[in-house]
Amino acid sequence: MILRGSDTVLVLGITGKQGTFWSERMRDYGTRIIGGVNPRRGGEKHLDLPVWASARDAARDTKIEAAVMFIPPFGVKDAALDAIDAGIGKIVCLTEHVPVHDTMYVLAAARERGAQVIGPNTAGVVTVGECFAGFMPAFNPRVFQPGSVGVISRSGSLGTLLCLNLVQAGLGVSAFIGIGGDPIIGTTTKDALVALDGHEPTKAIALVGEIGGAMEEEAAEYAKSMKKPIAAFIAGAASPPGKRMGHAGAIVMGDKGSYAGKKAALEAAGVTVSATPYGVAAWLKSARIAT
Repeated sequence: MILRGSDTVLVLGITGKQGTFWSERMRDYGTRIIGGVNPRRGGEKHLDLPVWASARDAARDTKIEAAVMFIPPFGVKDAALDAIDAGIGKIVCLTEHVPVHDTMYVLAAARERGAQVIGPNTAGVVTVGECFAGFMPAFNPRVFQPGSVGVISRSGSLGTLLCLNLVQAGLGVSAFIGIGGDPIIGTTTKDALVALDGHEPTKAIALVGEIGGAMEEEAAEYAKSMKKPIAAFIAGAASPPGKRMGHAGAIVMGDKGSYAGKKAALEAAGVTVSATPYGVAAWLKSARIAT
């Protein structure tokens, strides 16, 4: 999923502390926030924007292309289904600790209706110079400068570090896609690769992966067909097999999801794998990626 500056965005949970703070940051950056949702405050105004009791109510009044969710874990299912029923095509779910069965239900409903979901447990998406949805520091020029490198990350903090390294190396960022660190998510590493492969401003891709699961291996299969250069960093090289590390998805069983397996699959697909995020930026700079 790539959010565009022309996309209208509805904020689910806009009246909460985080929803308020980040809605102001998103709007200041250029995101077209048209209002928000709070079931108990429908008909009110917040941040000089309309508040609806549901996404379905909002969709009856105005066109909505995307929704971003500042919703507690046990409220995610109902809020996401409301957004899907409203016909919203892009849904950014920032919440962590969402029950797995709720996530599975939401993703099945989204698939049935043709909606795209980023997350749960994502830091959000950024289209540099246009808009962002989530809590990435798109407005910080030390971290995000316009350029031609698309960034994919399971981790928000490591994704931020990689964007910082790219800017320090004199390279800019075209788009950031934070897919989220949960074991079941709506947008996989491969899905994000496909999106950036078709994104004309993106000329190269920087990837942050993690041990656990098979998303990087699946992405490697698609990477074989790509012409855009890709450099990657895989977190968790020193973690012991079978031990859960950090994100809920970061667990290795035998050879499955191991650092060595992911590195081998990516390198076989022509992806350069670096030992550090800085190494990713340095390789892309040496490859003379256009900025």
